[in-house]
Amino acid sequence: MDLNCDMGESFGAWRMGEDAAMLDIVSSANIACGFHAGDPAGILATLRQAVARGIRIGAHPGYPDLAGFGRRAMDMASPDLIAGLVYQIGALEALARLAGGRVAYVKPHGALYNTAAQGGAQGDAVITALLAHTPRLPLMMLAGSPLLAQARVAGLPVIAEAFADRAYLPDGQLVPRNLPGAVLHDPDLIAARMLRLAREGVIEARDGSLIALEAQSICVHGDSPGAVAIASRIRAQFKAEGVPLGPDPA
Repeated sequence: MDLNCDMGESFGAWRMGEDAAMLDIVSSANIACGFHAGDPAGILATLRQAVARGIRIGAHPGYPDLAGFGRRAMDMASPDLIAGLVYQIGALEALARLAGGRVAYVKPHGALYNTAAQGGAQGDAVITALLAHTPRLPLMMLAGSPLLAQARVAGLPVIAEAFADRAYLPDGQLVPRNLPGAVLHDPDLIAARMLRLAREGVIEARDGSLIALEAQSICVHGDSPGAVAIASRIRAQFKAEGVPLGPDPA
């Protein structure tokens, strides 16, 4: 099972997350591309740290929304969204080469992730952008989402993702962040949930029902309080139970 985290999101003197600490724990890093967060020098520094540790690098493009951290929905026209996505992925690829690494997948950020996951025009734009840029880059997206199935049909390689620190609705969607209990904080509870997911392919929804999820990667949000403790606990739990941690070599 892969363990990923959003990184490279600091901007100038404003700091977000503990990238260095998380890079000692996770196996994949979703690195901001400058639209929702991150500045070139900071992104490059995070890329260099990831390369030094042998961590898989993913592009984490979002809406052009620095003030809202990419978490505000935007009704972007498809040509604008496609161009913006290709622009961001290309910029991160250039910085990754400078750091001695390469981009291995693409995971949309924030509100773009949530909107595109449902398919529709923005989902189509994400797929079109990846196919236009290079069909070899897998799309990392919410396990069970319409976009994941749509990407497979389009011939894109995919990585199905589950969220460690987010609560789930019975239909497999994430509980919206504006609702109570949407973000989980107890490292022991989270680690137990993720171990069950890795072993049984199920996760408990907030109403107690079980959701079947076929996931290859687990995300811990870098901006969540206690993110390092959560990721550390998941890694320790997996190690203790003999669950291999790392990206699928395929």
